[in-house]
Amino acid sequence: MGTGAITGYIDVAQLALYAFWIFFFLLVRHLHREGKREGWPLAVTGVKGQISMVEGNGGMPDPKTYYLDNGQGERVKPGPAPAGYELKAAPISGHGGAPLHPTGDPMVDGVGPAAWAIRPEAPDLTVDGQPRIVPLRIDHDHKVNSRDPDPRGCEVTGCDGVVGGTVVDLWVDRAEPHFRYAEVDVGGHHVLLPMTMARVSSSGAVKVKSIRGDQFKLVPQLANPDQVTLQEEDKITAFYGGGTLYATPDRLGPWL
Repeated sequence: MGTGAITGYIDVAQLALYAFWIFFFLLVRHLHREGKREGWPLAVTGVKGQISMVEGNGGMPDPKTYYLDNGQGERVKPGPAPAGYELKAAPISGHGGAPLHPTGDPMVDGVGPAAWAIRPEAPDLTVDGQPRIVPLRIDHDHKVNSRDPDPRGCEVTGCDGVVGGTVVDLWVDRAEPHFRYAEVDVGGHHVLLPMTMARVSSSGAVKVKSIRGDQFKLVPQLANPDQVTLQEEDKITAFYGGGTLYATPDRLGPWL
């Protein structure tokens, strides 16, 4: 027998190859299960409207407890699902998996691209436990660069060219120093505008293509004027995201 041979039909290289195949199979199975810690099991609607829970191939991973820093408690994944919000949409037909059609204002109700996830009613924190995103009026360590346009005091217009409000402040991300939101006075109250959904001209004027000017008053408001929670961030960005489909009737299609 040659070098490395165990028998006339098996050698070390062959065993190493088989061991690698087994290891790789177990690794893929483990990663597939770990990917189900959130969002699983799936709720599947049957032909007659019944709802069943599907775990998928490989089953569910064992529950794991994650301990959060800064006194934010703990999370068990997979674990009990948080209470969802009322789905104000109805299937367009009676068969299982039928598309949903909004029954009210989808941007306000959180339907389709305006849907938001259930998140904690607490602000995102920095490594030292301080609120991560705050307005400049309470953070004196950041400011607008003198070479950049400052939108404060400038008008905000929607996709229809109608003025929706005036920028009164900017909210800075202390962990990744840049502006996350513009605070807009819409007459009677203030709302946040994600900077990723805005275009600021050299003069400071702000243009938003996702919603109309009159819809700024419908943007979800903050419980604390100097603090934004993770849940509020999700609702706010979802509102503007939903406007890309629902802000005007012509955006619904059909395209052809």
